[in-house]
Amino acid sequence: MTKTFTYDDVVRYLYAETTANENELIVEALALDDNLMNFYLDSLEIQNQMNKIRRNPSERTITEVFKYSRQFTSKRPAALLY
Repeated sequence: MTKTFTYDDVVRYLYAETTANENELIVEALALDDNLMNFYLDSLEIQNQMNKIRRNPSERTITEVFKYSRQFTSKRPAALLY
């Protein structure tokens, strides 16, 4: 019996959330299904692009965080507000 893999399975494979047995079957399915392979390649490219994203806080944000943190000493712990 041949297992049909979905795009969700490919994403799990991409993020190493599949078993060794599933990996073998997914690799075989990718080799046999052009649509699945194209989805995998597109997803791999998106993953690589997302890994390059770097978010940097503004100088104002950094200043405000430091200003807030200076209110507290090691003897006076910060109150956690929820």
